[in-house]
Amino acid sequence: MLNSSDFSILNCCVGHPGSTRRFISEATGLSLDSVDSSVERLRLDGCLSEANEVNPKGLRLLDPYRVRNAVIMAAGLSSRFVPLSYETPKGLLRVKGEVLIERQIRQLKEAGIDDITVVVGYMKEKFFYLGDEFGVSIVVNNEYASRNNHSTVKCVESILGNTYVCSSDDYFTANPFDRYVYRSYYSALYVEGETDEYCLETEGADRRITGATVGGRDAWVMMGHTYWDRAFCEGFLRELNAVYDHHTTIGKLWEDVYLDNVDRLDMVMRCYEPGEIWEFDSLDELRAFDSAFIDNIDSRIMDNICAVLGCAKQDIRDIVPIKQGLTNLSFRFAVAERAYVYRHPGAGTEDLVNRKSETFSQRVASSLGLDSTYLHEDEDEGWKISRYLNECAELDYGDPDQVAQALAMLNTLHSYEGDSGFDFDVYQKTKETTGLLDAQRRLMFKDYREIADMMDWVAERARAIGARRCLCHNDSYSPNFLVYDGGMDLIDWEYSGMSDYASDLGTFICCSDYSLDRAREVIEQYFRRPPTDEELFHCIAYTAIASFYWFIWALYKDACGDPVGEYLYLWYRYTKMYGAEARRLFFALSRD
Repeated sequence: MLNSSDFSILNCCVGHPGSTRRFISEATGLSLDSVDSSVERLRLDGCLSEANEVNPKGLRLLDPYRVRNAVIMAAGLSSRFVPLSYETPKGLLRVKGEVLIERQIRQLKEAGIDDITVVVGYMKEKFFYLGDEFGVSIVVNNEYASRNNHSTVKCVESILGNTYVCSSDDYFTANPFDRYVYRSYYSALYVEGETDEYCLETEGADRRITGATVGGRDAWVMMGHTYWDRAFCEGFLRELNAVYDHHTTIGKLWEDVYLDNVDRLDMVMRCYEPGEIWEFDSLDELRAFDSAFIDNIDSRIMDNICAVLGCAKQDIRDIVPIKQGLTNLSFRFAVAERAYVYRHPGAGTEDLVNRKSETFSQRVASSLGLDSTYLHEDEDEGWKISRYLNECAELDYGDPDQVAQALAMLNTLHSYEGDSGFDFDVYQKTKETTGLLDAQRRLMFKDYREIADMMDWVAERARAIGARRCLCHNDSYSPNFLVYDGGMDLIDWEYSGMSDYASDLGTFICCSDYSLDRAREVIEQYFRRPPTDEELFHCIAYTAIASFYWFIWALYKDACGDPVGEYLYLWYRYTKMYGAEARRLFFALSRD
């Protein structure tokens, strides 16, 4: 086993045969005296020639430190890099004339590392060409949407050992890769001032990593590639496999798993100079690095914004992703002094949403004063630009004034006398979505058949009552009512169409935490009078129907890799609760 000084000198001479002692000193950071003593010893041992060229014995001693392969992680969503990541994975962006991942592959090959594996997930098909064009291996991570990047490591665990582990979206101004590496390391840059990166803690002259904190100031931060020697791989994979099936692991980065076991896993910090490693967390950061990037980027989203607002790409700034939507991907941006929201259709929505109906309803809502945010929607593709409301909040189901205003807005909508020509039968939509789920066996749970039979029974009787058909929102829950100083807007008209009026009331109630008594009060508020027994049954029945629809919808979204969280269980419970109450009310009607 080589000591670190001997390794550094042999490694330098492999890359630069015939190097002078002064060059070796500058390249390795060793003093001239240390270089002289190590070179003399290596020559006596037959590892180094008099001309400072590495002999076969020296190459044999270096072989345990030879980099065997590289893994490039390219599976992630890059959710912070909107809007470009909606259209193209971040690693495939062209920066200063080169595609990021292609540049990195070339740099690895220039260092003599030809065994390269790219792990893909999001928009995976866009990376497939790399196999033929660069001779890399492609591995698909099928868990990319449900787990963090530790799942990428799991996909390639069998090939890890003396391996570079890289991110596809890093940009290295100079090639950082070596043919031989002495010890596992994480690359790092020094950041002055505040940072939200992982700030490293180290000890000893070798800067062994002992921990890290998320966020800090004036610190060395994790930035760029890492190298895993065989010992590190063996230890890390042991720890990862021990916790992989724990629910707490799902959201963790591989770095978090490593830091949880940092006392048992040996890794040092390798420091780089400012400007040598770049990670772009936002479009604004990237165009600060490459001023021509924004003008050269091929982005329909950016083109759409420019066409609607009459601006140039360079005018679009302050882009921030918005995570509230259950169906779509959205981001806030600014042009001049105004802020806007761009809505990008989410996964699977083409099977669920009629965009022409949505566009019609948006225009009606704008004319009725129900939605002041609406600016433009493309009825064919579904993208939309809206005005952004500062300092607004979603409706509070516990605020009686806000609830009264929301119900009055639904009344205004239901009073619209036109016909959109688009029907939205919530129970028929439930059946259609159930059909999409059947092939995925997501309905194979214990009480599904019991619930489905009950809802067939409730829907048949509720639909037999001749109820008012009108333009409805059909997604009238609290996040779609924006409350601000001076007003309230009803936004997101994706599921709008001509429907039974009670489908809006049902959705409003089934997304709340209301008791049955409070639900009755809300129904009375909507009518502005006590409902008849038949109207009460009808509205409670449609609350059950709406609950069932959204429950099935949530299962479908989950199957598409886009889970909706706690709403799934809420809608399951309300389907059963309001379904049972609807039955009770129906039998009471029958007795009368």
